[in-house]
Amino acid sequence: MMNWTWFHKLGSPKAFHALSGRLLPWLSAAAALLIGTGVVWGLAFAPPDYQQGNSFRIIYIHVPAAMLAQSCYVMMALAGVVGLVWKMKIADIALQCAAPVGAWMTVLALATGAIWGKPTWGSWWVWDARLTSMLILLFLYLGLLALGQAIGNRENAAKACAVLAIVGVVNIPIIKYSVQWWNTLHQGATFSLTEKPAMPAQMWLPLLLTVLGFYCFFGAVLLLRMRLEVLRREARSRWVREYLAGALKTKAAP
Repeated sequence: MMNWTWFHKLGSPKAFHALSGRLLPWLSAAAALLIGTGVVWGLAFAPPDYQQGNSFRIIYIHVPAAMLAQSCYVMMALAGVVGLVWKMKIADIALQCAAPVGAWMTVLALATGAIWGKPTWGSWWVWDARLTSMLILLFLYLGLLALGQAIGNRENAAKACAVLAIVGVVNIPIIKYSVQWWNTLHQGATFSLTEKPAMPAQMWLPLLLTVLGFYCFFGAVLLLRMRLEVLRREARSRWVREYLAGALKTKAAP
């Protein structure tokens, strides 16, 4: 039988706070290095596209943002399942802290998509299946944020947000396969981990770096937000008082 002790230990706010403190510097450094290298390489040194010219370079922001917006929501749905099934408080914290980041990534994906669409389609916005489903994703994020604030009881709010996250995850395969299911203006996948890239290596390598960098950035921001939320919710716990006292001593030391 599989030992799930590590899983339940990670669900402890104290254990999570300790582990995230060790991971945070590494994720932050990796995000800065990967995004910096990928963006500079893609914007300044990658060759222009044979059809779109230099306008294609926005993919180095648009594609990672769109991928992360979808992955973030899937993560939130999984956190919702963990919260409902195993009643772990850290799952609700993860869901609530990830929602604003996912919402901003969706806004960034929609904005860069509009900028890309103007020279490509001649319009900032069309009611394309991919664009419309991404807009629905933004509304789902905003709905989760509003729902979490509207319900005063934290336990009830956690359950309601978990259910909405789980139900809303059905939109993710619609986003992914919309270009295959319907006749849309949006092009197919620019980047995939399961298929050979259609672009030359000088184009897709910097894109890979920026995608990895965006995920590291998300991990760093999520851990930072969760650490602060854990301290806020567990403020009366003994371990939090001891942690804050130690942090104050370290700060006051010459």
